[in-house]
Amino acid sequence: MPRPPNTPPDHTHRWTIFVRPVSPSHDITHWLRKVQFKLHETYSQSLRTIEAPPFEVTETGWGEFEVAIKLFFVPEASEKPISVYHQLKLHPYGGTEEEREKTRREGGEVGSKCYEEVCFNEPVEGFWEILTSGGGDGRAGEKGRGKGKGSKAIRGADRSAEIPNEGSPYSLRMEGRELDRLREAVKQVEGMIVEERKTLAEREKVLGDLRREAAAVETR
Repeated sequence: MPRPPNTPPDHTHRWTIFVRPVSPSHDITHWLRKVQFKLHETYSQSLRTIEAPPFEVTETGWGEFEVAIKLFFVPEASEKPISVYHQLKLHPYGGTEEEREKTRREGGEVGSKCYEEVCFNEPVEGFWEILTSGGGDGRAGEKGRGKGKGSKAIRGADRSAEIPNEGSPYSLRMEGRELDRLREAVKQVEGMIVEERKTLAEREKVLGDLRREAAAVETR
């Protein structure tokens, strides 16, 4: 990727930090009002506020530093902003020169994504309406910004503020599948341990027999 014009000579990387939904079809603007990024103090305007998607900042830099990310919610939430943190590392990627050259040939882009889950404990009724009736995963007819909008689009069991299942690697369904894979892997490892213990016992028996035979030969 070519260097942007007027890039300082000591800046080695072009980077983007962002807040995005887990699925492209999942709208977060019905509950997220704006995002504030606190960059390293060496940047001009180190405090960047983004009030509409995409919630992201693109810059150039070098080394590594922590970015504080503050999430501001819609007024209906009656919730205070929360902060999360991301350690931005702008170093050559790869342990060997071959790995670094491969990264450069493939475009030089390295991703470091962190999953953060926002939980609203007992939200007020108006905000619950927003969370469950609009903008969640594209099923509602309206965006849902504002009290009660889109509430006719989803009824009964369909109303949910859970992470969307389709297209999301962090949904409860995908979590269940991953747990099933881990349980199966644990069973396989436990079976391998049992077999190894049997093999060890057999070898110890053979070794004991050989020692007894060697002791018998020495006493003759």
